[in-house]
Amino acid sequence: MNKKLVALAVGSAFAMPLAAQAQTANVTLYGRLNLDLEFVNGRTCQAGVTNGAGTTGAISTGSGQSGGVGTGGLVNTSGSACSQLGSASPANSITNTTTNRVSSNSSRFGMRGTESLGGGLNAIFQIESNVSGDTGNSSGSGLASRETFVGLQGSWGRAVIGNFLMPQDDLTPIFGNAPTLGTSILNQSGVWGFGNLSKYNGGFDARVPNSVRYDSPNMMGFTAALQYATLDSSGAGPTSGSANAGTQASNLAHANIIGANVIYSNGPFQAGAAVEVNNKVRNLFAGLAGVSAANLRDTDWTIAASYNFGTIMQGFGLQVGLVYEQTRYQTQTAAVPGSSCNIGAGGTCSLNRNMWGASATMPIGGGKLYALYEKGSGGKGNAPDGTSVGYLTRGSNTGAQQWELSYSYNLSPRTMMYAGYVKILNECKASYTYNINPYPIAVGQFGAAPGSAGDFCSGSPGGAVFGMVHLF
Repeated sequence: MNKKLVALAVGSAFAMPLAAQAQTANVTLYGRLNLDLEFVNGRTCQAGVTNGAGTTGAISTGSGQSGGVGTGGLVNTSGSACSQLGSASPANSITNTTTNRVSSNSSRFGMRGTESLGGGLNAIFQIESNVSGDTGNSSGSGLASRETFVGLQGSWGRAVIGNFLMPQDDLTPIFGNAPTLGTSILNQSGVWGFGNLSKYNGGFDARVPNSVRYDSPNMMGFTAALQYATLDSSGAGPTSGSANAGTQASNLAHANIIGANVIYSNGPFQAGAAVEVNNKVRNLFAGLAGVSAANLRDTDWTIAASYNFGTIMQGFGLQVGLVYEQTRYQTQTAAVPGSSCNIGAGGTCSLNRNMWGASATMPIGGGKLYALYEKGSGGKGNAPDGTSVGYLTRGSNTGAQQWELSYSYNLSPRTMMYAGYVKILNECKASYTYNINPYPIAVGQFGAAPGSAGDFCSGSPGGAVFGMVHLF
């Protein structure tokens, strides 16, 4: 009997610290379902016939476009349904019919938790997965397919390692679109940030695996973040859909992504600046001869600010946001006579773009009205005309505008209904489409001879949205 009591006492002694630790740890299940009905159009390609632009650069689906004389390693053949199969004229093969579809917009299910380690130090973790609420399952809905990390947090700030968005994304709430949660085709980044392009295609503001990040504590209204991602050999290349993870070639060359931001928030005023740099990314994925040692660098600068005027008259409020972005690509061309950025010459050229936007959020009638306008310039720099990276092409008639109007209404603190309309106005040879739920548009071939098959203007997608979101 005494032995049993001793064993019980010893077991209790070991169990007590575990119980105490369990009481200082907490785990939370969370998520959201965001579904909508969309009516979209914008001159798409009719399957089974030519769209008049040839076999590459013929369609923009969210993977960028090519078709220029110098692509910097980017060749997009994602438009296989609109490949060159005959000699039908563009007028017979390009349609502008309205398509209706149900879409799941950044729906997710996750688990996060903290554990007190003593002295104000906490261990933190999160595992977040995409949820395909429209179809029930998809290749992008695997476990940990969204923000997933483990790290430490204390009075000194937070340090995490895993798969998460770059610091540039922290500027989007400053500019606005909080009423629609920055999702669906109403997302504000159709023109800003090239967010739906992979790093291989020249994208920014992406969710990047193999990342380490530090976020500072709030110091007199200021916060800062610094993130580094290495492109290791866990990816299978750009055709696998996991181009952001890297290949063996990018790993050996130490290809990497660096991002940082500084944000100030004090009462009704917010402002922030962010930079994102992709080092040795596109050239190594492309596998172009002679560029394995080159350091093609893609850089994106963004500044954003907003001011909340509060109630300006009974029942009406106003918050105004502004954003400015400068994108700069380094490019190399295949063979352009006299060009200093030929692959064989070992030089690089620049392909640049400026973008600005304004937004207004107005509380009205128990809901929020949101208005947005953005304008991205055509491609500039000293690269030859026709040089393309992602959506950006050097030359005239390659810019785009985005405008939208939406209204959201909270049925409860966790349930919201919304409706809106968005339009992306592509200039004749531009190829922009929605950042979330891309819509394939026909893209006119830059430099096409007058009267040739590719001599037509690109589509300009537009769409109406009716949606509902529930947070849990």
